[in-house]
Amino acid sequence: MNGKVIGTGPYRATKLWNETIKLFRGGLPLRRHWANFRSYDCSFTGAEAVDYLHDLLRRNYNFGPEVTRYQTLQLLRKFLKAHVIEDIKGRHGTEDFEDNGHLYRFPPLSPLKSFPTKPLFRDCSDLPRLIRWDDYEELPQRENIAPLKSSVMTSDLWNKRHSVAIGDVNECKLIRRKEITTKQVDHIWKSMTAEHLQRVLGLKSLDGVLNPTHVNGKHIVHNVFSVNKTGIVVLENKAEDMPYWVVSAMKCLANWPNGNGSKQPAYPGFERDVLKTVADYFQRLKEPLLTYHLYEVFVNILSLQQQEVATEALQLSTLILPPPNRRRIQLLLRLMARVCQNPHLPPLNDAIATRTLMVQMFSHCVLGSVDEMDLDELLSTKLVTFMMEHHNTIFQVPAKLRSQVQEHLSHLKRAQIKYAGSDTDFSASPAFCKQIRRVESEEQRVIGTQTPLQALLEGLIADRELPAKDKRKRLKQFQRSYPDVYNYRFPTEESKAAALPEKAPRLKPHLMFLRKPFQPFQRSWSFRA
Repeated sequence: MNGKVIGTGPYRATKLWNETIKLFRGGLPLRRHWANFRSYDCSFTGAEAVDYLHDLLRRNYNFGPEVTRYQTLQLLRKFLKAHVIEDIKGRHGTEDFEDNGHLYRFPPLSPLKSFPTKPLFRDCSDLPRLIRWDDYEELPQRENIAPLKSSVMTSDLWNKRHSVAIGDVNECKLIRRKEITTKQVDHIWKSMTAEHLQRVLGLKSLDGVLNPTHVNGKHIVHNVFSVNKTGIVVLENKAEDMPYWVVSAMKCLANWPNGNGSKQPAYPGFERDVLKTVADYFQRLKEPLLTYHLYEVFVNILSLQQQEVATEALQLSTLILPPPNRRRIQLLLRLMARVCQNPHLPPLNDAIATRTLMVQMFSHCVLGSVDEMDLDELLSTKLVTFMMEHHNTIFQVPAKLRSQVQEHLSHLKRAQIKYAGSDTDFSASPAFCKQIRRVESEEQRVIGTQTPLQALLEGLIADRELPAKDKRKRLKQFQRSYPDVYNYRFPTEESKAAALPEKAPRLKPHLMFLRKPFQPFQRSWSFRA
């Protein structure tokens, strides 16, 4: 496996499963073995299979060196149930794979999974469309209020407004749309988050990876804005939060030895019992914290080889989580990181290092698939290890996403000037202006007037019927009234000379004769005799 993201094909987990089986079947040495006074060709022992597969997984980028021998044994047991292998008598499914000298063989039939059929939803290849200006309806007139006249700008009104006669302009109308609703804001966050996630994953489509119906814009907005000072999600409904005793146990371990706020007796092995209490709660959850719906998304993230790209993908994908799930995984990963970095905490296991113990204990609580034959145990180990080491960065909102959403919302809130003959719908009845704050007025003035002024300047330059003298006069008036727009159009004298008509040089009176064509001087001479 080359570690690259699978394009738009369905389900990378199935692809990894099949490729792992191909590598295992194609590389495991097969030879003759003796058992019960009989010889069996093309067979292997359970211990040989564990040794080979363990080494194969540790050297593979999709799994990494964190894979343990026990996890390899668990995978071989899945292989036996799925009839990837069978014992020497042809039994599989009900038998249990053992890490010993028991003999096994490969069945003659192909053990590869068939790719699932394409989902029924058809809109997953097309990202939710962003809300545009034209999507808004005009504001209805309020009752018991006299109708106002729309702001129609003709050349006379324009000239009076700007105190300079700079020529005729096309008729235009000032349009303001309905206020953006909360539902529309949620939709914008949803569509932009999905678009960024698809780009970061390098996919042409999210088809087969993420169903848009499982993306809730309201959850994204909550995860972005409803957080405390440390960035942890705050839940409005306290019934969705973890029980108080779980939170207390997590605080006790995270702040050890100063976390026993209840002053309970710290007997030998107390910290191990506290960890077991926390582990029991998370292991009894009905669904992994990253949810079954997002399983394929996180499997695709695991194949990203650049740390910065993988971190950004995790930032986006964890925004999609329901707020209770995001809060739980935030607190769990922070606890795991603090436990691993706490030198004052006694060993939590006599045989396993604390870091390995934490990953093994909670990995299957974080990532898992509905299909029990998937590689979720191996994949979750790698994912949880990475998320634990970079949890502070992963749960930050991508700055690029936030800025683009705010820019899009600001654009939709601006007033807009429409000109007759433009590509916008000019036939619709315009809405009317309302009083706004001075700061907003200045922003709209700068942004909303430059575009028509630039168009007006270009029209003045391109007017061939206007005499050159009048054109230069009006351009000077324009320059005095709108120096910023004028200087932007003519940054240098060369650009000005290229666009404006050349001015004929004025000649002095004593040189006016040069205008007449040259005539040779003739003089008659007479001689007297």
